[in-house]
Amino acid sequence: MKLLHLGDLHLGKNLGEYDLYSDQEYILNQIIEIIDDKKIDGVIIAGDVYDRATPSEAAMNLLDSFLNSLISRNVKVFMISGNHDSDDRLNFGKTPFANNNVYIAAVFNGQLEKVVVEEDKKLNIFMLPFVKASQVRHYYPKAEINNYEDAVKTIIANTEIDKTECNILVAHQFVAGNNDPELGGSEGAGTQMVGLVEKIGYGCFDDFDYVALGHIHSPQKIGREEVRYSGSPLKYSLSEVNNNKSVPIITVSADKSINIDLIPLKPMRDMRHIKGKMKDLLSKENLVDTNDFIYATLTDEDYVNDVMGIFQQYYPNTVKIDYDNSHTNEVEQIDISRIAENKSFSELIGDFYKQVYGCDISDEEMDIMKSVAREAGVINEAD
Repeated sequence: MKLLHLGDLHLGKNLGEYDLYSDQEYILNQIIEIIDDKKIDGVIIAGDVYDRATPSEAAMNLLDSFLNSLISRNVKVFMISGNHDSDDRLNFGKTPFANNNVYIAAVFNGQLEKVVVEEDKKLNIFMLPFVKASQVRHYYPKAEINNYEDAVKTIIANTEIDKTECNILVAHQFVAGNNDPELGGSEGAGTQMVGLVEKIGYGCFDDFDYVALGHIHSPQKIGREEVRYSGSPLKYSLSEVNNNKSVPIITVSADKSINIDLIPLKPMRDMRHIKGKMKDLLSKENLVDTNDFIYATLTDEDYVNDVMGIFQQYYPNTVKIDYDNSHTNEVEQIDISRIAENKSFSELIGDFYKQVYGCDISDEEMDIMKSVAREAGVINEAD
């Protein structure tokens, strides 16, 4: 049996001010072509199907079209919810979908859901939607559950797993090997902030022959070849700019052996980070693939008025522009603790403004900064 592993579709996502509907439609159509070419029997979608809990109509139509394409090809679907999804919304239609071999586990009900697939030898696909430790404690009040790893271990310990059969787990969690996974995309910064509480060791999954993970956008194995993040099919942030996106195809043989092939994906519009002086970046000889999404870092010493407007004349999908020059380097090297010594809020803001822009802040701008600081509770009304 051949399974194609997807995760983190984030349907309905925007990149800055740019709508990614066409890009997502394009990549899903490319995945359909891979399914036809490789004669795929089933598709795993490991969570974060949508980008937000209340998806747009366009996003829902995109998923509907994709699922109908799979149903029409008699391809089985195994889909779980991620932390971006609304459990109840994704769970809607679960029973009629199952009649068309689309299996959804979006709401954790205390047990690890299992779908038995009959092929040369029995294949079991277990589906674990995104769960928090507090959810699992509700179902196992006597278990000692202090973190996400405890929660997942408890769920697996209370699941009957026949090791003579082939067992695949679909999950959406932050799983680490001997080293933390390479982070990318919207999950990267958030996961770093959560730290050890959310981290799950890959050893929890020793009972499974393959673990199809979602949550981290960078495609990679975790600990062993058979514990793997598919990664998102598109680049959704600057941290993913160097990712080579792909989809894993898992071939399960009758003897339980697992073979993994990574099939590369090519986006309609790539994401690139370019760096240099503005005149060089926009010179004719350097203008390539102008429809790509562009993050630009300028090394010019002088700040350019309406720099975004200028760039978008050449690269219409410019997402963000920043600077790397002597001014920004000075700001990075500032010892914050020393600056703050015996200085008022106005002095601190004034010094910072001058470091960045090379001139004094105006009274009007200072008033705005004070107003924001008061609302945030940084300074009191008297300051």
